[in-house]
Amino acid sequence: MIYYTQLIFIKPGHEQEFHAFEDEVLPLLKEHNGELVYRIRPAESAFIESSRELPSEIHLVTFESKADFEGYKVDPRRLDSMEMKNKSVEKIILIEGIAL
Repeated sequence: MIYYTQLIFIKPGHEQEFHAFEDEVLPLLKEHNGELVYRIRPAESAFIESSRELPSEIHLVTFESKADFEGYKVDPRRLDSMEMKNKSVEKIILIEGIAL
């Protein structure tokens, strides 16, 4: 099992567009052996310490394999929604890991 953590930085004023993007693409995870474990919108007060800007959302997603993740990334239905993502997201930091 592979874990992916995303730190998502949404452009101010584009939150609804980003959430619409997620409404379209998150249901596709299961078809690619993926699972959304956590989807967090942390308040600023939840951060104990920070040396950089704070993310708007934090996601933890699992996939059975890297190939499943790659299949999700190129799913044509997800690709059809990428314009919404590109308009609403400033940047995403993606961290790949395994359970220890």
